[in-house]
Amino acid sequence: MTSRRLIRQSTRQRRNALSPIEQSQAANALVQQCSINPVIQKAHSIAVYLSSDGEIDTNPLITWLWAQGKQVALPVIHPFSKGHLLFLEYTENSPLVHNKYQILEPKLNKTTIIPTSELDLILTPLVAFDHTGNRLGMGGGYYDRTLSNWHSAQQGPMPIGLSHTCQQVSSLPIESWDVPLPQIITPQKTWHW
Repeated sequence: MTSRRLIRQSTRQRRNALSPIEQSQAANALVQQCSINPVIQKAHSIAVYLSSDGEIDTNPLITWLWAQGKQVALPVIHPFSKGHLLFLEYTENSPLVHNKYQILEPKLNKTTIIPTSELDLILTPLVAFDHTGNRLGMGGGYYDRTLSNWHSAQQGPMPIGLSHTCQQVSSLPIESWDVPLPQIITPQKTWHW
């Protein structure tokens, strides 16, 4: 079985090989897929993330979510609870800083924290996914910990993965803490499980 490290390496190379035009086309097609998704249409408060390392660009999606009157939240690495995320409301005026992974996140402000229980959806980054909804992340476990209640009891915000089509693999080696996703949206289609 291919190791998780090798899958991460090869899929990251594939998505980083996409040209700026391909990235832009994928980001716009992702907005189209999200705009016809009934779960996203019904949701009010949606966590998303700012793309890095060749991930599908979420900026057009964020702009579209704002235009639909959705409350948008971004993840922030929790300052006291190691390995966990907080979610802060994100507006056009939110100040951003680089976290320890050099990923942009909102500057910590306790007045803009949105409790996870108040989120309807968490649009989740991933490095790779397979045909059964298994997700491979970067390896930090932040999202697996955040989504553990969903995984064990279908409680809390529903997770939906966002991905380039080239990040799909035939199968993933799964660990007990991995949280499979009920939906993954790519520029070409939405996968449901």
